[in-house]
Amino acid sequence: MKIFKSILVSALLLFLLSACSNDSAKESNETEDKSTPGNEQTVKKESKEKAVNDNVKVEPLPTTYQELAELPIGKYYNMDTSGENSKEEILKVFSDLPDISGNPSEKELDYFYSELLKRMQQDYEGPENLINRLKFESLGSPENTDSRYQFKDNLNVVFIIDASGSMAQKIDGKEKMTSAKDSILNFVSKLPKDAKVGIRVYGHKGTGSDADKALSCSSSELVYPISNFNEGEFRAALNKFSPSGWTPIGLALREAKNDLSSFDGANNTNIVYLVSDGIDTCDDQPIEAAKELYSSNISPIINVIGFDVDSKGQNQLREIASATEGIYDTVTNEGELQEELEKLSNMTEQWKEWLEQGKQKIESNKIANSLEIFSYITDEGSKRTKEKIKIDLILFELHEDGRMNDKSYKYLMTKNTEYHKWIQEQIDQFEKELKALNETSYSQAIKALEDKYISNTQ
Repeated sequence: MKIFKSILVSALLLFLLSACSNDSAKESNETEDKSTPGNEQTVKKESKEKAVNDNVKVEPLPTTYQELAELPIGKYYNMDTSGENSKEEILKVFSDLPDISGNPSEKELDYFYSELLKRMQQDYEGPENLINRLKFESLGSPENTDSRYQFKDNLNVVFIIDASGSMAQKIDGKEKMTSAKDSILNFVSKLPKDAKVGIRVYGHKGTGSDADKALSCSSSELVYPISNFNEGEFRAALNKFSPSGWTPIGLALREAKNDLSSFDGANNTNIVYLVSDGIDTCDDQPIEAAKELYSSNISPIINVIGFDVDSKGQNQLREIASATEGIYDTVTNEGELQEELEKLSNMTEQWKEWLEQGKQKIESNKIANSLEIFSYITDEGSKRTKEKIKIDLILFELHEDGRMNDKSYKYLMTKNTEYHKWIQEQIDQFEKELKALNETSYSQAIKALEDKYISNTQ
């Protein structure tokens, strides 16, 4: 525990120093006679502006970090706003934002900013996900009072793999499905001999056409029953499916509950990994299915990996993880996927050691949660900076194109600066709280975090 404390203090101080060093169209005159020829467009424009002003409802900006993290990820959150053709793209993509080219009110400008922010919203991660990461990193620790995260005599790892047609897309010249198979095969080949693994696939029948939707949305199969790893049989199981149809995530989660029905949580540590590259397309209530699996006597840990997934898919997959108090991570290539599974490999090795040592205590210095905390703080700060700069650049290009006057531009730039200053203050405050909490034991720190951040959001 002393090692953990020293690493945590050093890592957080390093980030704090880094954060401190890094943080440092003319107004129109509408006096023309609206009854004269040629002014029909002007009348329509003013009528439109009046309608917007009368009916506009400005959604308030978040006031807590939890509220910030719950906002849906924006459609264009990852848009390149500084590339060679970025100006043309910005003017095209944001052409349908509310018209503020005249003399907009402050309320209209706030509405404009709110609509722009929705599209650029980053994938902020609340402290709840960090807490779940810390719990998972401490799997098997004698300090962990949650039985779900305590080692049992049996360890079972089940992968639920997306085999919809989009998994045929290539990253770095390699099909996403092939990358997923290779990464999982690499992981299971290192499993302790006593551990068991299973693979359930979904969306592997039919095609992505409407005619095949019913078939594809009813397709989910346990291609490798939960058992010890046998390389020949496992490879054969992976060869049974290829990217094909729709995405029935809810069905796969319900079937996984049946797969694990004989592995109760009292005697088994059950870990489920859902791997998907997109949103559920079969309307089979994946959130509810995940909750049913989580609350059953199987007591699984459910983690979700979004593989090269868009903003809409991230929002749903993140909700699945949140509903089951699991971890959500986005990976963009095979290397990142293998890196994520490497954490799981570490857990299985700790279980093996726990088993071989007669279930003795595992030393706390094997818990690398200090690195998770440092990574979280750094990532959130990076998202904040990226979001602010992107919106600054978009406002600049819209102003240069005459879509807002100088006064409106100054107002929106100031609003953007103040809003992202608030986000940074939240991150800094969270960092200070973690520094204080690291003076307590690990279990006390987790409980304090839960009391502060989770209980207040129920």
